[in-house]
Amino acid sequence: MIYATVMVSLALDQPNEARLQVAGELAERFEASIVGVAAAQFAPPLYFADRAEAQGLIDQEQASIRKRLADLEALRAATRARGGHAQWRSAMDFPTRFVLAQLRCADIVVSGEHSPAFSDAFSLASPKDLVMQAGRPLLIVPDGVHWLDLRSVLIAWKDTPEARRAVADALPMLKATDITIVEIPEHSDGGQAAMARVTDVAAWLRRHRRCDRALPGSRGERNSRAQLKKIADDVGAGLIVAGAYGHSRFRELIFGGVTQYLATQSARCVLLSR
Repeated sequence: MIYATVMVSLALDQPNEARLQVAGELAERFEASIVGVAAAQFAPPLYFADRAEAQGLIDQEQASIRKRLADLEALRAATRARGGHAQWRSAMDFPTRFVLAQLRCADIVVSGEHSPAFSDAFSLASPKDLVMQAGRPLLIVPDGVHWLDLRSVLIAWKDTPEARRAVADALPMLKATDITIVEIPEHSDGGQAAMARVTDVAAWLRRHRRCDRALPGSRGERNSRAQLKKIADDVGAGLIVAGAYGHSRFRELIFGGVTQYLATQSARCVLLSR
């Protein structure tokens, strides 16, 4: 398996350099095509105006969006030298809806991280929304990342279809890589069973000629997110691979969760699949 087409989702009024750099690296590594996508929709104002004034405002804002989309295409042109064929797709549309509609042509989509301080459905395709509906692996690239560091990869294992899909989706990136597989037991007596599961995953990776080491994680006072962060720091992971698990919006706002953490942490790239 390889990535034959890499899609990169760009955002208006947000940093895009990191995700473009990583998308270009993937395209170069796999001799893949690149598809750049971006969309934005006019956000109606929260006040009323007479008909002529309102129409003038709409025309002005739509013209501004078109210009900013054109500016993104110029930025995307920097990736042309990194891979093979390059395409650009943009529209006046809700970003998440537009990106999801284009994903039929891609093997993987590269996105920026989710910013808790900025969430605008009119101008930004949220990685959390993308991964829940994409049917493709999502590679989240924090703004501070300058390259895709695959020297050490951490697989955050959970015995679910989402985790199995994520590891399979990540296989092209796992050649000649130091791989750590960890499962955080959900119960204090679950360490032995967790070790058996991650040992199975390690054996599967060895049959695919990937390097690995397996550990069950620990269960103590630290929560799963803190434990995962500590292990990633300890092994120097440049990439975390994990399944994406959705909860109700209310529960997510109150309790967060590992998927929420992975979509918002800013230290390393994350590959999520669902």
